Amino acid sequence: MKAVVLKGYGDVDVLAVQEMPEPKVGPGEVKVRVTAASINPVDWKIRRGDMKGRMDLKFPVAILGRDVAGEVVEVGTGVEAFEPGDRVMGLVTAGYAETVVAPTEAWAKVPDTLDLKDAAALPLVTLTGTQLIEEHVQPSQGDTVLITGALGAVGRSAVFAARARGARIWAGVRKKQVEEARKLGVDGVVALDDPKDVAKLPTLDAVADTVGGEAVAAVLGKVKHGGIVGTVVGEPKGAKEKGLVVRSFLAHPDAHRLEQLAVSAAKGDLVIPISRTFKLDDAREAQKVAEQGGVGKVLLVN
Repeated sequence: MKAVVLKGYGDVDVLAVQEMPEPKVGPGEVKVRVTAASINPVDWKIRRGDMKGRMDLKFPVAILGRDVAGEVVEVGTGVEAFEPGDRVMGLVTAGYAETVVAPTEAWAKVPDTLDLKDAAALPLVTLTGTQLIEEHVQPSQGDTVLITGALGAVGRSAVFAARARGARIWAGVRKKQVEEARKLGVDGVVALDDPKDVAKLPTLDAVADTVGGEAVAAVLGKVKHGGIVGTVVGEPKGAKEKGLVVRSFLAHPDAHRLEQLAVSAAKGDLVIPISRTFKLDDAREAQKVAEQGGVGKVLLVN
C-alpha cells in the first residue's frame, strides 16, 4: 500500500510517500480501505519533535494520522460489530495510508447520509471536544462556560456538547473572528486578545480550553474560586494558584459516542468545516497548509 512515512523530525520535507507492507488484521481488529484521513495539530507537533520523550516512534517508517474514514475490507476473529463493506470512521494510528488496521473499539459506523470525506474530519476533534465538556468540565444546566478557540474543530465540538447540557456558552476567539463566532449561536462572544472585551465577561463557572497560552491566561481571573478549567493543551500557568480546579486530559476512543456524533453530523447538528483536500501524494503541502491555521480541516484523500 501507499503511505506517508515520517523519516525523522523536522519540517514537512521529512515526510515521504512510499510503498509499505499492508497491515495484517489480528483478533479483535478491523482492516479499512481508507477514503480520507484528516490532519490534526498533533501530527505536525509530532513531526517537529514537540512530542519527543512522550511518543516512541520507529524511524524511518513512522506513519502519522489519527482520523480516517473508509470501507471495511476484513475483520479479525471475534469481531461481530462490523463486516466487509461497512462504512466506518475511526480514531486510529498510522492513518496517512491507503489501508489501516485498528481495534474494533476504535471504529464507528458512518450513516448513509454522511459523506466519508466529511466523516474523516470527525473522530479526534469531536471526541476531544465532547470529552472535554462531558467528562472534565461537566457543566450543569445554566452554568456559564467560556470555550477558548471556539471556532476550531475541537472548540465547535465543545460548544455542541455544552449546549446539550444547557450551559450558557461564551465563545472565546481572536478579535478578527468575533463576527464569525456569532454564527455559532452562543450566548456571548469575547475577543481574547482585547483586554477591554475580556473585562466585560461575567463571572465564569468554568473554562473549556482548546488553545492554551495567552488566550486562557487572559480569562483565568474571571473564573469563580473553585471553578473548573478543563484543557486539552496542558495545565495553564497560575490556574491552581488562583484556586481553580484544573483537569487536563487526552482524548480516548469511544465507539458508542463517536457513532452518536456521526449521526449528529449527518443531521447537520454538529458541523466541522473542511477547508482543503489533498491527495496522499501531496501530504507535505497539506500539512503546510494545515499548520498555517484557519477555519476548517485539511484532508488527505485516496
